[in-house]
Amino acid sequence: MTNGSALRPHRGTLVLVLGILGLVCCMPCGIVAWVLGNTDMKDMAAGTMDPSGLGMTKAGKILGIISVVLFVIGVIAWVAMAALGIAAGAAGAASQH
Repeated sequence: MTNGSALRPHRGTLVLVLGILGLVCCMPCGIVAWVLGNTDMKDMAAGTMDPSGLGMTKAGKILGIISVVLFVIGVIAWVAMAALGIAAGAAGAASQH
């Protein structure tokens, strides 16, 4: 607790909603959920933010992390498929000559 001052309200609901949006449709929301969740959890541990939203904050942060990881995996897969397609196209063109 801080010297008699009121705790800041938690943003657990916001972090959770952003984490869900990041996972479902909008990866940048996942990044925001990850960053906000991390900051808010530090503030809760320091006693400057209401800890009652810790569960929602953790869940939103985890969903944000998952959305970013899935996006990175998708980009890597897309690049690999494009590279394989280019390589297959080049191999096919070379075999026709």
